[in-house]
Amino acid sequence: MRTLFRQQFPRLGKHNRTFFQALENGAARWCALTVFAAALLFPGSAGAQQSAPHIGYVYPAGGRQGTTFEVVIGGQFLIGITNVFISGGGVQATLTDFVRPITQKELNDLRIQLDELMARRAVVRNDFRALEKFRSFKNSKTIKSDSATDDQELEAIKKKYAHATWTDADDKLLYEIRKKAYSSVRRPENPAISELAMLRVTVAADAKPGDREVRLGTPQGLTNPLLFKIGQMPEFTKPAIKTIRGQRTLKEAQLGYQTKIAKEKTETKITLPTVVNGQIMPGTVDRFRFAAQQGTHLVIAASARELIPYLADAVPGWFQATLTLYDAAGKEVAYDDDFRFNPDPVLYYEIPADGDYVLEIKDSIYRGREDFVYRITLGEMPFITSLFPLGGPAGASTTVELKGWNLPSHRLTLDNQSKAPGIYPVSVRQDDWISNFAPFVVDALPECFEKKSNGQRRTAQAVTLPIIVNGRIDHPGDRDFFTFEGKTGDQIIAEVIARRLNSPLDSELRLTDANGKQIAFNDDFEDKGSGLETHHADSYLRATLPTNGAYYLEIADTQHQGGPEFAYRLRLSAPRPDFALRLVPSSINVRIGGTVPLTVYAVRHDGFTNAIAITLKNAPKDFKLSGTGIPAGQDQVKLTLTVAPSSPVEVFHPVFEGQATINSQVVTHIAVPAEDMMQAFFYRHLVPFQDLDVAVGGYFKQKAAAKVLSALPIKIPSGGTARIQVNVPSSISYGKLEMELSDPPDGITLQKVVSVSGGSDLIVVSDATKNKPGQKGNLIVAVFLKRSGSSAKNKSPNNKQRFQATTLPAIPFEIVAP
Repeated sequence: MRTLFRQQFPRLGKHNRTFFQALENGAARWCALTVFAAALLFPGSAGAQQSAPHIGYVYPAGGRQGTTFEVVIGGQFLIGITNVFISGGGVQATLTDFVRPITQKELNDLRIQLDELMARRAVVRNDFRALEKFRSFKNSKTIKSDSATDDQELEAIKKKYAHATWTDADDKLLYEIRKKAYSSVRRPENPAISELAMLRVTVAADAKPGDREVRLGTPQGLTNPLLFKIGQMPEFTKPAIKTIRGQRTLKEAQLGYQTKIAKEKTETKITLPTVVNGQIMPGTVDRFRFAAQQGTHLVIAASARELIPYLADAVPGWFQATLTLYDAAGKEVAYDDDFRFNPDPVLYYEIPADGDYVLEIKDSIYRGREDFVYRITLGEMPFITSLFPLGGPAGASTTVELKGWNLPSHRLTLDNQSKAPGIYPVSVRQDDWISNFAPFVVDALPECFEKKSNGQRRTAQAVTLPIIVNGRIDHPGDRDFFTFEGKTGDQIIAEVIARRLNSPLDSELRLTDANGKQIAFNDDFEDKGSGLETHHADSYLRATLPTNGAYYLEIADTQHQGGPEFAYRLRLSAPRPDFALRLVPSSINVRIGGTVPLTVYAVRHDGFTNAIAITLKNAPKDFKLSGTGIPAGQDQVKLTLTVAPSSPVEVFHPVFEGQATINSQVVTHIAVPAEDMMQAFFYRHLVPFQDLDVAVGGYFKQKAAAKVLSALPIKIPSGGTARIQVNVPSSISYGKLEMELSDPPDGITLQKVVSVSGGSDLIVVSDATKNKPGQKGNLIVAVFLKRSGSSAKNKSPNNKQRFQATTLPAIPFEIVAP
């Protein structure tokens, strides 16, 4: 919670713990309000995409090399799991059990089975009183011993089971059915994580330590990925929660929450070094007792938000863990609720005396549920807190200064000779343990170091553009000044890269002329490519210089903080137009012969506006990508991927590539797979993942793909209409077809669908006030089937069932003059 306030109100700085204790005292009411808000914002699911297989948590979220252990994955729409995919090699997993909420039909079937078993037992044992509550009569009624022969229904039951027997196996079956019928949950409290897959996971002894991704395969396709860590230390895992909680009223939730907070805190003994895995439920606090020796440099690092970056239905949008360390006397000796700006806390403590110590973890305001998963690493392990410089030039070696705990050395030379520009992970090894990873950026521009005498405008450090300056805000209140010569009309970019490289600096930039007049100023600049950042603290400004002469650039910390770890990289240059791509989703599911939509996002740099062509690489020849690329000046486009009817059932790993012309040069970048994740009911982030998987399969295959017959691109007059002829094969259209535009550009609507010889005509209309000549993009058309259905309650032919059958290939369009 403190992290949330710092990110939403960064100028406020540190808050005292008394204020946050007040928040904790009102947390039960907050929890109830959150449940109510979730009900309002997510009243139900609709559409094919919302029924796609999804996983919400993995517990434990990792394991040790050379071990076998159980993993529980919570999700939704997981029925019929076929495969478990864990990236990176060296890890095998098999499904051992699957638990999900019971449906009403299944519950009714269980009740019928129970009735029949009870009736058979009553006849065999001649004990008809037992049928009072269990027989499927129209109305249950008291059975007197002398009336059993007068009841026609009882006579029918006696006749049906006249020659039946009853065994111990029948007793066991009756017990199991009764248990399942009365203990199963029909309305789960959290439907998105109400289906539980139990896995047996084996990690090879030589499996590479680090981050992996886990996905489940189902008949509906692959789930989204989640993080899974391979470690080196012994691990302790609290028993997994394997029950499904049913819905409660707000009052029940509040009372249950308050009761849990009042419970006595229990402790579990562990031995260092270790990794502790656990789940936090509402109001619970986990405590772990361990022995430590004097002089031990103990590092305790928690992973919580790292495992599940965003929660859609929780504020601040993740599990906000807190760590507290107590000595043998129960005195608090260390506390943390975040590591600088990172929500996951890290403690460093030098043990002053031999004895027992207790570590406590909880949510900052006592929230919790099954997906509040954590991993805590405890031991005398190496941990990098900062490095300087934060990057270096390509084609050269860079010696960096390391700061942290339990490090083998405080200097490290990095070889960048063969590295292309980009961000690379840096780690060190101390004895058998590998440290955490710190980001290090490689760039192609010339570089220099800040001079310590540049703390005032009159002593500003002279630089020649283009340049990257590696510097620090050395102490609270420090400001660094740089000066350069510019000409009238020059375009200048000044960009700080600090927070994106784990520096705590919250920068601000100010550009002035030789007379001190401000030309430009910037505090925060949002980088949409940094999907894990919620406070975009790095600064960026672009300015056109008004005259020839000297200019001054000033960099400082907005909160007047500073220190050796407040490092930055300052780029001063003319614009360097470029782009990066994100592809959503990272798990693409398509039926054989079917078509599926996907979205490519462009992160444009330094004013780059040109069109970006999107092509498919490393894919089977029967894969077809439809639609225009990202139009000039736009940040995203929807495309479709079509798979031929002859394609095999398999998981493929294609590459989506973007090409654009920049300063007469063709520039190519690969699209990074990502997930569009919601934070706290409102905010959305493109979170990058390692792998792009395309799963071809499904319950049935489409014998032929739907086609667009009109010439492309479709020319739509501004303020007018256009006709698009399409054909949906008869293998799909076994019912009434309905077509809809899926997330169309603002102003373009589907007016009507007209049946014609050989297919259908879609009549689309554009709004002249919103769609101007020159606008380009793709139209995505979803095809639905509407069939008559019936039920016991409603046998009317108007009772329709509607579901999505397919998607048409993306239809490129261009708005033209009327």
